[in-house]
Amino acid sequence: MSAGGAPARSAVVLAFLAVYVLWGSSYLGIAWAIGSIPPFLMAGSRMFVAGAILTAYATWRGAARPTATEMRSCAILGLMMLCIGNGAVTYAELTSASGRVALIVAMTPVWFVLIEWLRPGGARPTGVVVTGLALGAAGVALLVGPDAFSGEGTSAAVMGELIVLVGTLSWAAGSMFARQTPLPPSSALASGLQMLWAGVFLGAFGLLRGEWGALDVAHVTAKSWGGLVYLVLFPSLIGYSAYTWILKVSTPAKVGTYAYVNPVVAVALGWAFAGEAVTGRMLGAAGVIVAGVALITFGKSAKAAEPRADCAEAEHA
Repeated sequence: MSAGGAPARSAVVLAFLAVYVLWGSSYLGIAWAIGSIPPFLMAGSRMFVAGAILTAYATWRGAARPTATEMRSCAILGLMMLCIGNGAVTYAELTSASGRVALIVAMTPVWFVLIEWLRPGGARPTGVVVTGLALGAAGVALLVGPDAFSGEGTSAAVMGELIVLVGTLSWAAGSMFARQTPLPPSSALASGLQMLWAGVFLGAFGLLRGEWGALDVAHVTAKSWGGLVYLVLFPSLIGYSAYTWILKVSTPAKVGTYAYVNPVVAVALGWAFAGEAVTGRMLGAAGVIVAGVALITFGKSAKAAEPRADCAEAEHA
């Protein structure tokens, strides 16, 4: 921490880099992991193991036992953000390229704006932000729409990509809920408990889908094991911990910038390491979506009033 209690600039920069790069790479990691591991079982295992490690670490460091209210908040966030949000992404990658899924996830800031607008006492978006919303929606329509009507893509792929949109809504709502609900003071403990709950929810859903019986450990490939280990260690342990921390010390507009950095990382890695095609339509949709998200993010930032009291010093830094 820097003088006056504000987080050090270097810590904030490193946290944003972790969210930008590690989360961007998670789409490729998911694609590799679900190559031979059922999706919800894989996602649940990833979350549960990472959550157990973080919770054990926080307890060892002397984190206070969570209250019943804090535990309930962690369960709700684990369900909304990591079970529904991340589970939708994992499921969609069964039928869609990781880069395409990442581009749809880039629409998350749209939900932030709409939720803020519709909540009681919420702020009405400016003309710049509305333009960004329209561009973002047009970009997703360009990316997904032609497949739905021209037969270029399978119905399963289109359905999976629409499910991702639902997942991004759940993630945005959970992120806003996280800024106002009581959570453990230890960021590591808060993240760990959310992951543990998500692991339970995802594992239960996998059980309902029959994934436990379908798993054949002997036929899980080295690439899938590698993808799972990478997801546990980097996007989950480091990336999600960084995200929950910067939600506390930065503004939603700044935190939301990850949504147009992650797709660039994901598309580049998918092309370089997974042989995913990068078509002209995909690049066009990416440009429209990123432009829309940029207008939303910076349009909100320009009209923002004073930052929250607990973020003021971080903003100054």
